[in-house]
Amino acid sequence: MHHESWRFCPSCGGRLVPRRLKAGEPERPVCDRCGRVIYLDPKVAVGTVITNGEGEIALVRRSIEPGYGKWVFPGGYVDRGEEPQVAAVREAREEAGLEIRLDGLIDIYAYPGATPIVIVYAASAIGGLLEAADESLEAAWYGPHAIPWDELAFPSTRDGLRDHRRGRPYTGPRQGWAP
Repeated sequence: MHHESWRFCPSCGGRLVPRRLKAGEPERPVCDRCGRVIYLDPKVAVGTVITNGEGEIALVRRSIEPGYGKWVFPGGYVDRGEEPQVAAVREAREEAGLEIRLDGLIDIYAYPGATPIVIVYAASAIGGLLEAADESLEAAWYGPHAIPWDELAFPSTRDGLRDHRRGRPYTGPRQGWAP
């Protein structure tokens, strides 16, 4: 229902209890004292599949959890009030030392039970040098057939790389999608 760290109301300090407000909706934390409903919204993250002039893809090996020691494309959370495209460029610089040009949207990924919604862009390196930064153990360019598929950190990493490799442009919600 909700993260266990949310046990008390941020308004009055009352106890939060699970309550279904409408049929068909999930239970939500509701204060048993003041009635405040806590809506736990998803986090928005971005990632970039960055290619160089040789068609290689930039990957970084994570030095933090989750996914410690696993490979990802550069990415991270979008700050409140920040445009996702700006966050993607910022994260590429912060995590991999690269200046990039966004070339298009690959897709938007969300998974049942997971907090983040991940927006993945295709990008080209236009400056900088690929390097491991604060949240990375190492960084490397991988040819399209050398990607370490068994060592990828997240489903969105696998799915974004797969969709980029297929050259699949984003065309809107997948066919057959239903809430």
